[in-house]
Amino acid sequence: MTTSTALPRRLLAEFLGSAMLVTVVVGSGIAAQSLSPQDVGLQLLENSIATALGLAVLILLFGPVSGAHFNPLVSAADWFLGRRSGHGLRPAELGAYTVTQVLGAVCGALLANAMFGVGTAISSTDRMTVGHGIGEVVASAGLVALVFALARTGRAALAAPAVGAYIGAAYWFTSSTSFANPAVTLGRVFTDTFAGIAPGSVPGFVVAQLLGLAVGVGVTLALYPDAGDSADDVVVPHGQHADPRTDRAAAHDPGH
Repeated sequence: MTTSTALPRRLLAEFLGSAMLVTVVVGSGIAAQSLSPQDVGLQLLENSIATALGLAVLILLFGPVSGAHFNPLVSAADWFLGRRSGHGLRPAELGAYTVTQVLGAVCGALLANAMFGVGTAISSTDRMTVGHGIGEVVASAGLVALVFALARTGRAALAAPAVGAYIGAAYWFTSSTSFANPAVTLGRVFTDTFAGIAPGSVPGFVVAQLLGLAVGVGVTLALYPDAGDSADDVVVPHGQHADPRTDRAAAHDPGH
């Protein structure tokens, strides 16, 4: 991997980003349920807008340090696609990213519960149906394909609004409301509120998300066979790629 940012700093960014993402999802869900108790459609609208905007901000905040994956699917695709060309995450880094993202997601749910004084309880909301599983495959595949298409075509700077917009839209065009993230799925178990998911629904969601990962990687390779060369720029350029001082130094280096 060509990034120069130390792994502990990247893991801190992934932990904080994952935690804040779930805090946004759960916290806005609790607020929506309180403000619009009689209108589930309005609750979902409020929840999706907050999530889309919050995710975009978090990508801008943490992306230059870790790439702003916040999602084991994105990290796994980053490793798989970049491994042959020496880019992306190494296996040990993939494991560290995944564990950190899950821990952050759980902490984010606990933080949202504490802020709104609802108490922490395991969710009782069963979500898994065949339709929801298909929705998770679609949402996850689209997310993976999107972030690699942006990186491969030199448009990673648009990742914050593009990914935020995609997830916000997928709240509505998928039957599952687009979890598309195993870490977020596990984190949302720890809140028995609007955004929660019962433990019994988690395995089906995660399996569907992994199927979506495979589909997304396949679509990416079909469209951009050399997408792995841009793995260091997923979701956004990070490490030395994100440091303008590095770019200026390279421009003045006669060896480049």
